[in-house]
Amino acid sequence: MTPQEQIKQAIMADPANRFFTEAGIAPLFAAPETARIVIIGQAPGLKTQEAGLYFKDKSGDRLRDWLGVDEETFYRSGLFGVLAMDFYFPGSGKSGDLPPRPDFAPKWHPQLLALMPNVDLICLVGSYAQQYYLNQKKTVTLTETVKNYQSYLPKYFPLVHPSPRNQLWMAKNPWFTDEVLPDLKQRVRTILQRK
Repeated sequence: MTPQEQIKQAIMADPANRFFTEAGIAPLFAAPETARIVIIGQAPGLKTQEAGLYFKDKSGDRLRDWLGVDEETFYRSGLFGVLAMDFYFPGSGKSGDLPPRPDFAPKWHPQLLALMPNVDLICLVGSYAQQYYLNQKKTVTLTETVKNYQSYLPKYFPLVHPSPRNQLWMAKNPWFTDEVLPDLKQRVRTILQRK
């Protein structure tokens, strides 16, 4: 059994995840030893959980476009690790998905990141990942963080979530498409060519 599979089994055996395991739902993540880029998002949506594959939805299509990679590269090259602040769909709330469980990432991320020693870039998708990894106060807005993305390089690249729900945010912040995404694509291209 690979180290990744051992951690997966431990996650499924954790009493905190009993509901999902008993329902036959596996945790969604990827931590290949060869990963050069890691995407850390919020939590799987219901569609991706049902599909059994992270970012297998419209948000994922947009994310891959932002990164400048196709599905084959994203899922099967071994160059991308994908974690989330929770590896299971947290449920629906009044205005979208519920937040990820706060104790999930501290328990499992360090073990999985340790399996990926050659990571050059960690993309922090959304405010939950940014607040956790950048040690931010909740008063710091996602817009501020993403606009000042260069402050967190070369290790972290903060991004807004690629959900279609953020279309209005993107329309209000054209600098994201004009300045941030071209830089992201160039950095990803450079890292992947270095393999």
